[in-house]
Amino acid sequence: MRFQVLDIIPHQRNPLTGQMVSTAERLEQVIETALRAEALGYEAFAVGERHAGEFISSSPTTVLAAIAAATSSIRLQSGVTVLSVLDPVRVAEDYATIDQLSRGRLELTIGKGNEVLQYPLFGLDLDDQWDLLAEKYALLRRLWDEEDVTWSGRFRAPLTEPTTTTPRPFAGTPRVWHGSATSLASAELAGRWGDPLFTANAIQPRENYRVLIEHYVRSYDEAGHDPRHRYIGSGSGAGGVFIADTTSEAKRRFGPVYEALTASRDVPGNNTPFRDIDHAVSHGPALVGSPEDVARKILDYHVAYGHDLQSISLPTTLPFADQLEVLERFATEVIPLVRDAAPTTLWGPEDPYGARTEGVAPTSTAHPGPSTSTDHPVEPVPAGWRTP
Repeated sequence: MRFQVLDIIPHQRNPLTGQMVSTAERLEQVIETALRAEALGYEAFAVGERHAGEFISSSPTTVLAAIAAATSSIRLQSGVTVLSVLDPVRVAEDYATIDQLSRGRLELTIGKGNEVLQYPLFGLDLDDQWDLLAEKYALLRRLWDEEDVTWSGRFRAPLTEPTTTTPRPFAGTPRVWHGSATSLASAELAGRWGDPLFTANAIQPRENYRVLIEHYVRSYDEAGHDPRHRYIGSGSGAGGVFIADTTSEAKRRFGPVYEALTASRDVPGNNTPFRDIDHAVSHGPALVGSPEDVARKILDYHVAYGHDLQSISLPTTLPFADQLEVLERFATEVIPLVRDAAPTTLWGPEDPYGARTEGVAPTSTAHPGPSTSTDHPVEPVPAGWRTP
């Protein structure tokens, strides 16, 4: 298994102490965390994108560019790039620039986002979110895969003159993951394109996310893509990871923070059913506990998901020194218990994208792509899920 640190850059007060760092300090923490993650051997660092709520991740390209300049080996990912509200031409330009700055370390994760307020902010209709995502992704792929692109679609002005975005990516088109949290549509899109899936595994019971993964696997296989390159990533539960010597100590120390943050969150249809720390640890996706118990839980999820990449998010309302302690303990005490028990070819010699950092473009035709239609039949959403 490979490991990623994800920061969607929440900017919140500690619910118990009321303390909150400045915007500048919070952004500085993101860069420092990426540096520490690289030194500790994490394979990837991801920055989220939000345009509403208590977040300061509205410009992830700026933050990722700063991380690219400060680091040398860790892969850089987005989590997610809210492609539905963005211009694919600009996305192609901005992320190819980061890919060049990092010399091929970029991998994009796209999605429609988990914040409905983003759509009116950008003058878009929420009802179009899935069609926006499918159409814009088809254009983004062409802009990265081809030169002299002409194009027309429903949601942006046509490219009537042959268009080649610059800069070009560092070594062929970067890998694109698809983030999936509550609906089968992103899983369907990823499967049809032959791309990897990143399941949020954030607030719902694991059975709900397994439905998404199983739908993705069916879509991927039915589209005729190479099963050797069908990679899956998984999140680590809303609220953040917390490690202590024993699980009871972890719950005692982090439980009040988790429960206060959970109680303060009131987003109809998007709240976790795991309201207290005992329930979150025993039945939810939260990775809170002793190193052994957290490792055991990740491997238990691996049995259900078959995932190749485990993402973690730090408890960012805690003092920064405490966050870094969790980052280090996870790297030194949890990862060794998991990595060899769940082998993967991701980023290895058998991965078509594994050598991009060496300037070698993918040799596999991993992205033949579906038809250019934006139609995407989606199975009914399971009962109890939020239908955006």
